[in-house]
Amino acid sequence: MQFTPLHDRVLVRRIESEETTKGGLIIPDSAKEKPSEGEIVAVGEGARKDSGELIAMSVKAGDRILFGKWSGTEVKIDGEDLLIMKESDILGILSASAAAAAA
Repeated sequence: MQFTPLHDRVLVRRIESEETTKGGLIIPDSAKEKPSEGEIVAVGEGARKDSGELIAMSVKAGDRILFGKWSGTEVKIDGEDLLIMKESDILGILSASAAAAAA
């Protein structure tokens, strides 16, 4: 199924965190927090000003992002758990060097 968000919304796939700590301890599922890092799957066309002028999106499909803990609405598309959120819920875009440092 093809899904395209409307206006200034984005479709995000969560990026799961590590299963072990740096010291080698295994983290049980009950102790894990939902990750606040994700990859953008699809983006809408952007918001519109009152004049009707389109405000372009700052993110694109494939960007790795950080978002707030309670951001977005969870949906299931083709059996995959995804999030739909407004662009304003995104805290920032991770660059390739920042993403490698976070891993």
